[in-house]
Amino acid sequence: MGSEQSRSRGRASSIFAHVDMDAFYVEAELLDKPELRGRKIIVAGDGRSVVLSASYPARTDGVRSAMPLSRACRLSPDSVVLTPQMDRYRRISAEIMNYFDTLTHRKEQLSVDEAFLDLTGARRRLGEPEEMGRLIREGLRERVGMPASVGIADRKFISKIASTQAKPDGLLVVPPNRRLQFLHSLEAKQLWGVGAKTAEVLAHMGLRTVRQIAETPRDVLVHRFGAVGSHLHDLAWGIDPRQVETHRAEKSIGAEETFEADVSDDAELRRELLRLAHRVAARLRAAGLSASGVSLKLRWKDFSTLTRAASLPHPTQSAPELHRHAVRLLEALGPRAQPVRLIGIRAERLSGGDGSLQLSFDAHDDDWQAAQRTLDDVAGKFPQAALRPATLLEPRKREAED
Repeated sequence: MGSEQSRSRGRASSIFAHVDMDAFYVEAELLDKPELRGRKIIVAGDGRSVVLSASYPARTDGVRSAMPLSRACRLSPDSVVLTPQMDRYRRISAEIMNYFDTLTHRKEQLSVDEAFLDLTGARRRLGEPEEMGRLIREGLRERVGMPASVGIADRKFISKIASTQAKPDGLLVVPPNRRLQFLHSLEAKQLWGVGAKTAEVLAHMGLRTVRQIAETPRDVLVHRFGAVGSHLHDLAWGIDPRQVETHRAEKSIGAEETFEADVSDDAELRRELLRLAHRVAARLRAAGLSASGVSLKLRWKDFSTLTRAASLPHPTQSAPELHRHAVRLLEALGPRAQPVRLIGIRAERLSGGDGSLQLSFDAHDDDWQAAQRTLDDVAGKFPQAALRPATLLEPRKREAED
């Protein structure tokens, strides 16, 4: 154990900050709706969508992100429901990330409203860690008029735990000499990477705190969890070599759609899969990536979710190819016991390149690739143009055009 403590004292000069905007989508709406401040607010689309964000007063009623809007409204009937303005959120996010770039060139963006910053080399310019945290929060207030919670520590994962504990609108600095004291005061489920299932297994082992994990022999954890057990033991002792990743490779690209009414018709599901395949393929081409795998996601009427995945014979950016394999996954399920509420498709195992090295004796494949590149060119010049395969046009519209 002494060697573990000794190792945990390394790299004391590192300064990592985790910055997380508080109720980002709600706060973005409040910028021009200040009269709603203090009210229960839910940001979500119409009808059968899920909650994108909720104000802290609404959260006291049990409303959570990704919860079906219908359930959220039952839990908090006096909440104001606001329609998302995604373009606006992206603009505000860009302002936030640009501000972070003025503080350090080592930034790892996790989402539209969350990032890690490596401030190790900025002490002379920005001051001590607590001064850095105050500066970040004040700078965000001045630039975008929104609150943020900041955690600062000499370990990346501890800075994230600290920002969560600082919420809402707070700052928590964990000095190197209090690292283990802080970690060992936490419940096991608060350790970064411990999900509900892992926490449940740990609890069955009698391990409900991070201190208890640290005091458990490594080989016991490895026997139960494999390599993850060794990682948990290291984290419990504050041992973590991970640094800020300034370039994060995209691991998958997907799209999904929630139907206005649950769908049982195979033709309609295949049609929606084609629409989603074109959205995903366009994003692959824009990113210069190809996929070697595809997955299908279905959410049933009772909100249970199923996923299935398949490998592709060669890397591709082709919508028809993605669609073909997604349909095969759908057909392999056989008769469905429930209608489908949500359907999605995801391109996986991404790599650079356009997939054009695959030799083909089918001229149709080449025609499709040329057609899709043309669609991309037109969409780039005329963003409002609604170009899509004829099979995706509404039936009545097709008849009228015929």
